[in-house]
Amino acid sequence: MIELRTPAEIDAMRPAGRFVAETLATLRDEVTVGTNLLAIDRRAHDLIRKAGATSCYIDYHPSFGAMPFGKVICTSVNDAVLHGLPFDYALRDGDLVSLDFAVSIDGWVADSAVSFVVGTPRDEDLTLIDTTERALAAAIGAATVGARVGDISHAVAQVARADGYSINTDFGGHGVGREMHGDPHVPNDGKPGRGFPLRAGLILALEPWFLATTDKLITDADGWTLRSADGSRGAHSEHTIAITDEGPIVLTDRAFLGID
Repeated sequence: MIELRTPAEIDAMRPAGRFVAETLATLRDEVTVGTNLLAIDRRAHDLIRKAGATSCYIDYHPSFGAMPFGKVICTSVNDAVLHGLPFDYALRDGDLVSLDFAVSIDGWVADSAVSFVVGTPRDEDLTLIDTTERALAAAIGAATVGARVGDISHAVAQVARADGYSINTDFGGHGVGREMHGDPHVPNDGKPGRGFPLRAGLILALEPWFLATTDKLITDADGWTLRSADGSRGAHSEHTIAITDEGPIVLTDRAFLGID
């Protein structure tokens, strides 16, 4: 079911959005060469406890997951791009890291993701990350009252294809509110003017993600981590937004906090 939120409810979602934004900014600043993925999860868990928040991931067990996720943050590295289950791995120079993080505060959920390189970056990785970020900006710009879901999807796809990336539509954006995942699904490719009409009060998590040379995914033996089928690297950017009559509000925008 697609739900629309009142202005008061959107305001009530701001603490969750701010906490998610602050946590991702903190982790991006702290994570470096040698940081263990399990240490990232422990740090995120500690921040959740201090904030009185509730993880959306630790007990999450959708049909595509082999078991409850069991951690509080997704840590996808290099050819892993989505749902990266933290494990005993120390980051190496040049690793491309994607962190995806969602929590609930006072019953309201916010969901966001960021990709970055630790140590010495490769130009192709920086280009891939930049494409996901520009695609996310285009998606947000298309999220206006009177448009449709297909307009958001088309905006994402235009950026990706202009930069030479193919698109997987198995996983994409989604509605968010009291639960982490809800309707409507927002694929990263679509036709403009098609799909659910965008109305004031609709809350969406928009999340472009691309792989360098394929659009095919394989699932790790851990039953969660999704990797490129050809070993090429991936990047992922995500924000939770509220559609309003005055334009989209980015609830997880780190730049608005002066920390990005």
